[in-house]
Amino acid sequence: MADPTDPARDDGPRHSAPRAPGTLRIGSIAGIDVLITTSWFVVAALISLTFGPRIEAAQPGLGFWRYVAGFAFAVVLYLSVLLHEASHAVVAKRLGYGVNSITLHFLGGMTEVDGQSKRPRHEFWIAVVGPLTSIAVGVVAGLLVRVTPDGLLDEALFLLAGANLLIGVLNLVPGLPLDGGRVLKALVWGASGNQHRATIVAGWGGRLTALALLAWPLVQEQVTDEPPTILDLVLVFILGLFLWTGATAAMAHARLRQRLPALVARPLARRTLTVPEDLPLAEAVRRAQEAQAGSIVTVTPDGTPVGIVSEAAVTAMPAERRPWVAVSAVARTMEEGLTLPAGVAGEDLILAISRRPAEEYLLVEADGQIYGVLSTADVDRAFRDNARR
Repeated sequence: MADPTDPARDDGPRHSAPRAPGTLRIGSIAGIDVLITTSWFVVAALISLTFGPRIEAAQPGLGFWRYVAGFAFAVVLYLSVLLHEASHAVVAKRLGYGVNSITLHFLGGMTEVDGQSKRPRHEFWIAVVGPLTSIAVGVVAGLLVRVTPDGLLDEALFLLAGANLLIGVLNLVPGLPLDGGRVLKALVWGASGNQHRATIVAGWGGRLTALALLAWPLVQEQVTDEPPTILDLVLVFILGLFLWTGATAAMAHARLRQRLPALVARPLARRTLTVPEDLPLAEAVRRAQEAQAGSIVTVTPDGTPVGIVSEAAVTAMPAERRPWVAVSAVARTMEEGLTLPAGVAGEDLILAISRRPAEEYLLVEADGQIYGVLSTADVDRAFRDNARR
């Protein structure tokens, strides 16, 4: 359903993100992990209990099995939600973006796509395909109702049609974090040329939607002749809170992204001293201090970098042991993702760090020459300073 992430082109190697606590992997679609949260079992039980009486009315005599049928309906319903999310993921991949996972949870589903869109039309198509898929499922289920004999299957198709049409229409409401909010963002972005301004507009759409939803119980009886129940109030509060917090987070991220272009790796790099792997640590530290270098990189005899010396490991090493320890003992081996172009900046820098978390990264020029070492602590400090301005 709602997708609180914005997609971005995956320009480098990706590594599987750690699975969030409370999630289970149930399979994959087009190489994308499909996860389910433990909260899903709660909503599946609620669906089973809620629709049990309707199932009994459609197929009398089921007894306890009506709740089993209700649980089966919950599974089918979430398979349609999975189809909604898979459509987001497939279109994103077709447009060249990296997709990390699809997660089914209490409020529906979420597709985790790397970063943010590069073009308004990409934002539009990735967002709109989800609601259109749900509406299509609802229409097909509705047509099948017309040719299905009365009974349990007919009732299940009727409920499935109604649920998917509701999901599709509600997700087209123009406010973040709903898909309709991303559609609005794409339209404003295309018209204004300013992605961040478009996110703010769509975020306000989400906030107004949340306020309208929270106000619904005040007018529900006048509109439907039915007073709101405790369950209605709880659902309205949960959904309103979800919309408000999602919209607010999107607006805050947009304001931060406006400052990202000022975050450049090159001026943040520390001067680097290259040393042989077998050099005693004490001698390596002495040479670095003499050269006023803020970092040390170990290299092979032909100058190929093989490790970045960890500042934390050097500090933890007692001074009396340093003459007897090779500098390679406190160096992190150069792995994939630890070497970045010296000119990396803005969101590309943040994405590179998030893909391969580490304390230090080696910055190299286009010709392969070592420029310096970038410390994550320095990036964090610069990011906070930019956010305060």
